[in-house]
Amino acid sequence: MANYTAKDIANWFLSKEEMSPKKVQKLVYYAYSWFLTLNNNVKTELENYLFEERIEAWVHGPVVPELYDRFKKYGYSSIPKEEIQEVKDFDGEVLDVLNQVYQTYGEFNANQLESITHQEKPWLEARKAYSPLENCNEKISDSIIFEYYGKRVSQR
Repeated sequence: MANYTAKDIANWFLSKEEMSPKKVQKLVYYAYSWFLTLNNNVKTELENYLFEERIEAWVHGPVVPELYDRFKKYGYSSIPKEEIQEVKDFDGEVLDVLNQVYQTYGEFNANQLESITHQEKPWLEARKAYSPLENCNEKISDSIIFEYYGKRVSQR
């Protein structure tokens, strides 16, 4: 069950700084992934989601198609803060994840974030039947996200 949308999450990140659509996409992906990992116990019973929109494994990394449609007019330019009309009030648990994601990944630029996602199993697994530059709209698996990031949590 999700109480928010990908747009809500994107707005929160964009309220922090201007950034390119690609960077917003990657931060939204990491927020989704870490929330999923930290708020579920078993990969066969994933019930707590940050949002319900699908995340796909595109050439340049994880993408929420609805966000792509919303921000494509900016191309490689930064999305101005003025674009954001409303920033939701998030509950403490969600806000904690958003802050941690921003602190961890916010210092990277869009190309660095793309490179990081290209080395991680969830994106790689979704694209395994595709060449590096081939278009793909395969969904990134929630169970693989949970498994991959869960292992990273247990290593700490």
